[in-house]
Amino acid sequence: MRSYKVLNGKVVIGLAEKVNVQHHNGKKSVAAKIDTGATKSSIDTNLAAELKLGPVIKSKLVKSAHGSKLRPIIEATIELANKRIRSEFTLADRAHMKYRVLIGQNILKNGFLIDPTK
Repeated sequence: MRSYKVLNGKVVIGLAEKVNVQHHNGKKSVAAKIDTGATKSSIDTNLAAELKLGPVIKSKLVKSAHGSKLRPIIEATIELANKRIRSEFTLADRAHMKYRVLIGQNILKNGFLIDPTK
């Protein structure tokens, strides 16, 4: 377990972090992109299916560089920097991207600071 610096009560993380995604059989460790510009966190559709995450609780119109899309939303529990957090994630096809999980503001508000040098 990696130790993290704490500054003013907030855990300092980098631009990419390992997260553990909880699922019915335990947890899976995946690399996640930290994105302060994203209001909501996102998880790859195929990863969510593989881990049997869900159910879909609602949908949300999400604006991205590729335009606006209506995306399904699930609740999931992750561990980031030794903190366990349950939050909403949009489902998106991230298969063509380097990171299968994107951590947005809805999770970062739980006491994280981002250090781009990490």
